This record gives sequence, structure tokens and C-alpha cells, in this order.
Amino acid sequence: MEYISQEGYDKMVEELHHLLSVERPRIADAISEARDKGDLSENFEYHAAKREQGKLEGKIDRLKLQLANARIIEASQLNTDAVQLLSKVELTDLTHDRKMTYTIVSQSEADFKQNKISIKTPIAKGLLKKKVGDVAEIKVPAGVLRLRIDKITIG
Repeated sequence: MEYISQEGYDKMVEELHHLLSVERPRIADAISEARDKGDLSENFEYHAAKREQGKLEGKIDRLKLQLANARIIEASQLNTDAVQLLSKVELTDLTHDRKMTYTIVSQSEADFKQNKISIKTPIAKGLLKKKVGDVAEIKVPAGVLRLRIDKITIG
């Protein structure tokens, strides 16, 4: 079971719909077109389309499984007393004297470009249950980070 935001759940449903209604028919058409070209044993286009179909079906299966095991967290029921899943945390990196903001999300929603980090990362694990003003010392591959929690909101 994986806890995710409503936004993350909606994105997965949208992706699954796209794969089923757009990508699957496109690949089926490519297979059919390649099959019409004759001998399948030496038909590169046919074999390439079949490989693509296998990858697509695997992705569809994984998404269906993720959706079946997903539990949506209602942001309205969360509080900002301590860092938890869906917390948006404003931090001061005392090690490098810089400010940063992360939102802690499920593994499937992680997107570093949007400052959304997986709850399974060392930084997120080190911040969990900490309160505003606490300093978390977190071991990362580059050494130890000292992060002070300045503000917690619901992301």
C-alpha cells in the first residue's frame, strides 16, 4: 500500500487512460501494418513494434497495480505540527548556509525538478516527525547535512 496525494493519483489515472486509449491502439496499428508486409521472421518493423508493445503492457500493468494499492491522503486532515508525508518544508542548510524547500511525497510522485522528494530518501527520512526549529543531522553520500526546519505547510 502506498499513500499518495489526490494530485498524484489523478496523474496516474490520466497516464493510464492515455496509454490505453492512445498508445495501445497506435502500437496495435504498427504491428498490423508491419504484419501486412510479409515474412515475419525477418521483419524488423514487426519485431520492434512487438517489443514496444511488451514494454507498454508492462507499464500498464505496473500503473494498474500502483493504482490498486494507492491510498489517497486528504490534505485537509493533515497538520503542520511535525514533518510528515505531503509536508512542504522550508529549511536552512546550516552546512552550506543556504535555504531550500522540499515537499515530501510518495516514491511515485517524486520529482526533484519540482522539489518533491520521495519519503524514502535519506533527507525525507531524517526530517520526518521533526518540528519547526529542530535541526536534523542527516547522513547523505556527500557527508552529513545539518538542516534546520524553518516552516512546515501542507504541500
